[in-house]
Amino acid sequence: MPETMKAAVALRPGPPEVLSVREVPRPEVRDGWTLVRVRAFGLNRSELMTRQGHSPNVRFPRVLGIECVGEVAESSDPALAPGQRVAAIMGEMGREFDGGYAEYALLPNELLIPVTTSLDWETFAALPETYLTALGSLGALGVDEEKGGLLLVRGGSSSVGMAALSLARDWGLETIATTRNPAKANGLREAGADHVVIDNGDLADPVWAVGAGWPTYILDLVGANTVVDSLRLATTGGTVCVTGMLSNIWVVPNFEPVAMIPSGTKLTTYHSADLTGRAAARALEDVAHAVDTGRYRANVDRVFRLDEIVAAHRYMENDRATGKIVVTT
Repeated sequence: MPETMKAAVALRPGPPEVLSVREVPRPEVRDGWTLVRVRAFGLNRSELMTRQGHSPNVRFPRVLGIECVGEVAESSDPALAPGQRVAAIMGEMGREFDGGYAEYALLPNELLIPVTTSLDWETFAALPETYLTALGSLGALGVDEEKGGLLLVRGGSSSVGMAALSLARDWGLETIATTRNPAKANGLREAGADHVVIDNGDLADPVWAVGAGWPTYILDLVGANTVVDSLRLATTGGTVCVTGMLSNIWVVPNFEPVAMIPSGTKLTTYHSADLTGRAAARALEDVAHAVDTGRYRANVDRVFRLDEIVAAHRYMENDRATGKIVVTT
């Protein structure tokens, strides 16, 4: 009989309860793929949207999970030795093929990020998608560590937002973080925010009241419904990067670029699939080292077990987290 494993399977689109932890056959290695012993994984809102049925190309049942960390169990790549610590993100994990919500995941070799680190699994699992996305977003914004500037993180209590705040503090930028929930303000300050403002949909007055001027850089993690407002907030020549869709709104209604983008203001975006595989190894290892030495924060909000996946998704869907939700296997 084939070996089995536990996996959280999304049986169909729907509420958190469609996730079922069950025994399933453990995948077998084939050419171009590696079997990873998953030790932990972070939750992401894109998985919530897939679970709800907003990813039309996903076929159910499906093991979700666009990221995971663990060890190589068996690989078709001789460079990936058993026991090697790895992370993996994106590349259609949990969408086109089964992802990280399992004790084992069969993943394409090119997705794996070999990392040497002594961080515990819960901490390590909070880093790949959050920090690689934050690093890429700040790069897309054109942040210059030497010149500094004012960074506004819209949706600051998200895991990517808190990672960006941690990076920005280390790089010497002044930062403003937004949240809709005043109870999350202290967590944002601990993450590195110099100023916290409550986002009621129109930030002009509260941002100006901070007294630091208009932002040089705006990282908008909320989505299409706040883009136009974010463009109005940027200083002349500033840049807005839209990375997240926390609002679950993807389209800017009646978007008129000439009318809505102020002269000289730049609008860009960043997608976390832009940096993965071995190309991301140096960046992720540097992040892990910086977390290990206390330069950066992992920003773990809460850790669940695999058999608590329904509660973990409900916690995420209710926007209770300030930072990253991690699940261990």
